[in-house]
Amino acid sequence: MDAANIVDVVSDFVTLKRAGANLKGLCPFHDDRTPSFIVSPAKNYCKCFACGKGGNPVGFIMEHEQISYPEALRYLAKKYGITIEEKELTQEEVQRQDERESMFIVNQWANEWFQHQLNDTPDGKAIGLAYFRGRGFRDDIIKKFQLGFCPDRSVEVEQTDEEGHPRRLRMGAMSYDALKDGYQEKFLTNNSETGMGTGLSIKNDKGALRDRFWGRVIFPIFTMSGKVVGFGGRVLDAATKGVNVKYQNSPESVIYSKKKELYGLFQAKQAIRKQDLCFLVEGYTDVMAMHQSGIENVVASSGTALTDDQIRLIHRLTDNITVIYDGDAAGIKASQRGIDMLLAQGMNVRLLLLPDGDDPDSFARKHNASDFQKYLAEHQVDFIKFKTNLLMEEAQGDPNKKSQLINNIVETIAVIPNEITRAVYVQETAATMQMQERLIASAVAKQVQANYEETLKQRERIQQAPISPDAPKEIPDSHEGLTPPPSDTPIEGYTAPLVQSNRDRDQQRLQNKEAELVRLVLRYGEQIIGNLPDEQGQDQPISVIEYIAASLIQDELTLATPIHKTILDLAVEHVHDEGFMAEKFFLNYPDPEINALTFDLVTDKEQLSRMHQKQSTQYTEKENPLPSMTEHILTDYKIEIVNKESKQILRELQDPDLMKDAQRYLQVMTRYKEIKEIQKKLSQQQGGRAIV
Repeated sequence: MDAANIVDVVSDFVTLKRAGANLKGLCPFHDDRTPSFIVSPAKNYCKCFACGKGGNPVGFIMEHEQISYPEALRYLAKKYGITIEEKELTQEEVQRQDERESMFIVNQWANEWFQHQLNDTPDGKAIGLAYFRGRGFRDDIIKKFQLGFCPDRSVEVEQTDEEGHPRRLRMGAMSYDALKDGYQEKFLTNNSETGMGTGLSIKNDKGALRDRFWGRVIFPIFTMSGKVVGFGGRVLDAATKGVNVKYQNSPESVIYSKKKELYGLFQAKQAIRKQDLCFLVEGYTDVMAMHQSGIENVVASSGTALTDDQIRLIHRLTDNITVIYDGDAAGIKASQRGIDMLLAQGMNVRLLLLPDGDDPDSFARKHNASDFQKYLAEHQVDFIKFKTNLLMEEAQGDPNKKSQLINNIVETIAVIPNEITRAVYVQETAATMQMQERLIASAVAKQVQANYEETLKQRERIQQAPISPDAPKEIPDSHEGLTPPPSDTPIEGYTAPLVQSNRDRDQQRLQNKEAELVRLVLRYGEQIIGNLPDEQGQDQPISVIEYIAASLIQDELTLATPIHKTILDLAVEHVHDEGFMAEKFFLNYPDPEINALTFDLVTDKEQLSRMHQKQSTQYTEKENPLPSMTEHILTDYKIEIVNKESKQILRELQDPDLMKDAQRYLQVMTRYKEIKEIQKKLSQQQGGRAIV
């Protein structure tokens, strides 16, 4: 982390120009036309002030290359010539890691073998390459997606049976070459129980290996970081007669799961980030055709139903997705679950229906690149609007169908996790259907509550159910991220989620006060602000971090926001580490969320106070403002907590049923008097100095 210089790292990908103490360039994470990406050499951090993405050197590489934290460390170690000492693994861990790595190595070998067969052999050129060119694909696209060919050729080999007698068997050409090159049979085949092995070969009853993809053109499937995890093979058009399954995929394994991968994501990730939009299509050739038309921000679900894992992959790159359909309205309605899953994960979903039953591949062959791009730009429709208009046509003149339509739309809106987005759709749906907005809003609120309660019930069922191999491992994602409507808004009268409740405002104020406290920890946490006596009565120096933590513990308080609490807990844990500096520690901490919050807080233009605009340096006792500032911010925070509880008690006192319970009423009034006394004492403390 000390060796990795943020300017060096970012400069490999972004052209930077000096802007005062910082450097500035076009953001690599979105389509940036005016430089908004700031690199701070002093803090060894970068951030785009338009899209918010950035990080320390490790975080930047993780985001830019879409790789894990350890992989980013290895990337930087290689860049700076640093040798990484890996921890010593157990024998089982070594074996498991070696087996996974061996499968990746075998897949990479096979990928190169398939490409060689396609481009450098007579059969590959005459059959495989001719097929792709016949579909209209240019050689640069064939190379870009590393397409290949597996011939329907076999090799005769001599083996011995169980009794030691020689026998001659025919083995697939790829399997034969793999064994000849030293790759083990267990990594070529696949064990469906353990998931071990790539499944490139299938062992028949006689013990011979045949090639899974014989006679097919090959589409390699890459992870986001570019590793080959599997393959898709398509039979040639001349061989489709009598074949039920045109496409065949690698089997499920410890490195490949069809529901967790998206075809074309490796080639599309940079464009998706730049455009802040992902097109979703169905097939391999659809992705390739769009690339050939100059549209690179596209992935395919490979003909399977969309899964939560696939959605999360896209969501790492963008919030916006356009689903391209080549089916009719009935087909679109049949895919409702996938759309709802996208909405439930907070994606902004649009839909594009191609004309005349075309798919992106056939449409691209009929139109030039500019016409294709123009059509995509002009015909994207918000999904909920599309669905509303589609169902309205079916419900014309039929009250029952219209009622079903409303319920259908309400169910879709209710899965959206963002309240403001839901409110906007409520308004637009009410206008489209010519209904009162409050009726739609109330129905949506009830459905949100029902979804939330169903999620809780599922959690309880899973927790109470006996553990078995078939038991679900986690709560289904269909309602992931849902929260109930504000608790002080009655469900029946839930009309305007755009209006922030008093409780929401109180909570926001409390979070702001917490943030001020954390900002103090990050900027000045390690500095000494005074002395406190230990158990032997000896004065011991105390840091800002220790004083804040001790004060909160004394009043039995804890920070409510999880990330704030995490930062304070880590600061307390490491404050006595040699050379500890809170700001540097948290800017380099292996958690992007903590990095980002730290950068936001320590670079906030709104300084804590006019008198504290000096840099974080050690002050002399005479001029040190930290004690009074720390006490002031702590007292502010405590006052906010007490004020919040006071308001809650006042709301409780307005409940008519409270008067019917004399004992409970007495308890509430007693607590209210205690709170008022605490408020008085805290107000008196404001401005004073309690640190010795």
